Amino acid sequence: MATPLGRLHLVTDCRPGRDPVAVVRAGLSVGVPVVQVRVPDGWTDRAAYELASTIEGLCRTAGATCLVNDRLHVALAVGAAGGHVGADDLPVRAARLILGPHAILGGTARDPSTARAAVAAGASYLGVGPAYPTTTKEGLPAPIGVAGIGAVAAAVDVPVIAIGAVTAERIPALLDAGAYGVAVVSAVSGAADPASACARLLAALPVGDRG
Repeated sequence: MATPLGRLHLVTDCRPGRDPVAVVRAGLSVGVPVVQVRVPDGWTDRAAYELASTIEGLCRTAGATCLVNDRLHVALAVGAAGGHVGADDLPVRAARLILGPHAILGGTARDPSTARAAVAAGASYLGVGPAYPTTTKEGLPAPIGVAGIGAVAAAVDVPVIAIGAVTAERIPALLDAGAYGVAVVSAVSGAADPASACARLLAALPVGDRG
């Protein structure tokens, strides 16, 4: 990666009653380094583009990294730094071909074998989880726990970003297991004060970026 990967990834929450743009603004105001734009499957490409374009502009102004999940054409269209693909999206190798050799590309993994394959195919980092039980996204598999995060981290040499009901209190155990950073949704979007929630998460993470 040309740019070091930030340790805290704020993932947009587009469920009814949530305001992803307001939450991202709050997170960026206290130094969130990475925002992942994730939209529900039912959203049109136009709606995804408009949200991603807005958030990419906010990230650019703040000096943060913007990634777009799943919809790589939207990532390219808005000039995002890269994207992230899950188990049901394009394979990592195909995603790398689309984004090019220099973009940040995340892949999802739950076990060492899948993790090694994703890295060999071109993943810059891995999103690993769910670490703990979560209801943020439907259809998720059972949590793999801290031990599962550690098993993946030990198998690869790229940053492992733990996701799934991550809180500031749980970060030390995840870091001890080998996680490089964390991705959060509800811990911030569901907080009464998203900026303060992000500040607490950042305080639990090491200062600075990888390398």
